[in-house]
Amino acid sequence: MTATTGTTGTPQGDAPLLDVRNLRVDYDVAGAAGWRRRTLTVVKGVSFTIAPGETYGLVGESGSGKSTTGRAILRLADVSGGTILVDGQDVAALGRRTPLAYRRDVQAVYQDPAASLNPRHRAGRALTETLARHGLGDRDERRRRAAKAFEQVGLTTEHLTRYPSQMSGGQLQRVAIARALVLGPRLVVCDEAVSALDLSTQAQILALLTDLQASSGVSYLFITHDLGVVRHVAHRVGVLRGGELVEQGETWRVLDHPQHEYTRSLLAASPASHPEGREARRAERAARRAATARAATAQEAA
Repeated sequence: MTATTGTTGTPQGDAPLLDVRNLRVDYDVAGAAGWRRRTLTVVKGVSFTIAPGETYGLVGESGSGKSTTGRAILRLADVSGGTILVDGQDVAALGRRTPLAYRRDVQAVYQDPAASLNPRHRAGRALTETLARHGLGDRDERRRRAAKAFEQVGLTTEHLTRYPSQMSGGQLQRVAIARALVLGPRLVVCDEAVSALDLSTQAQILALLTDLQASSGVSYLFITHDLGVVRHVAHRVGVLRGGELVEQGETWRVLDHPQHEYTRSLLAASPASHPEGREARRAERAARRAATARAATAQEAA
């Protein structure tokens, strides 16, 4: 992608498909015995956009609020403040029931595809039932569309009749991707979609997602803790820390020239999956450990 990035993180010249503005998500947390319930703010004023056909990576440690952000966009978590605009429509204004049209436009692929598939049903049924739920086609048409979707993700018609227990993890994730894309969505939220796969299968799935984006123009919100994955698939990236977006911009710029200390710490702690810069990352980790040791020694001396 060649679009430049403005100060707000928006690709200049592209009207955003998704526009998240000052998003806040609160959870009520039960206190200890005898204490009142309290409100915990998990997402704190997060703002970013995703253009049509773009992949935006959202990275951070566990508990940073990245999955909660995805759940809010999918209308699986209540929005406490701010707005989520899809094609200019505020998602929070849709009411308590989510229209089927929104479900068609915004789909999800999760970390564990087996958990979302009925072990008693054949794989193809996951797609035909999805199409039926949205009132798309008759029985024969739904079967044809399911077979085409399987073909698009590198599966055969034979896989349509297999049970989940008869398929590998990579094949199950392909089924999940096919189910998400069979409705022709405009945005897919990929929440740790490849983190449970081995490296070779992970590479295949990432290449598949990239190819499908090129052919269909779908946008991705790619939520992950793996900076190597983000470098491979995302046009732009946002870094979350404690529910706040501390840095965002073009992926190469953020990962190669990080401006925030937290981003630098994530890069220093990440596995050296990319040979370039490996020694520099090792040296930075060693320097951090030495600085921590010096600080502890100075504190003891004081």
